[in-house]
Amino acid sequence: MNFGFSPVGLLFLLMLFVPNIIWSKNQPKDYEQYSKSENRLLLAFERIGEVLVTVLSLFCGVGFNFSFLLILGFFFLIIYELAWLKYFRSDRTMKDMLASFLIIPVPIASLPVLAFLILGIVSGNILLIASSIILAIGHIGIHLDHRRNL
Repeated sequence: MNFGFSPVGLLFLLMLFVPNIIWSKNQPKDYEQYSKSENRLLLAFERIGEVLVTVLSLFCGVGFNFSFLLILGFFFLIIYELAWLKYFRSDRTMKDMLASFLIIPVPIASLPVLAFLILGIVSGNILLIASSIILAIGHIGIHLDHRRNL
């Protein structure tokens, strides 16, 4: 397990945070009714996973060593950005936010989790891998619950 500042981790986080910052000003019209009924356990997993993934990805020690897995992680984040672009160009409803993209279910939740899981694998950082799994349980679980409630 390598520790040290990771420029790749920082880039992954920027690719994650920029659309989320834009989303905060462009939330789905009916978001509040869904957010009020979120499962508390899934929400706890999501919040814990978010903090751990953010911190650990910055210090996972991965530089720009273009392995197949790292390129795959970037690919997932590029698809993630495209899914956000599709959402921002839509009517911005919950249905739009939770819609599949390129056959990927809940891409706005699943793709970044996969990217950070890959970052953990590339860095050999078991803590980042575990944190990504914790985040996946909460974040993807919440989005799937919202999708079921549509």
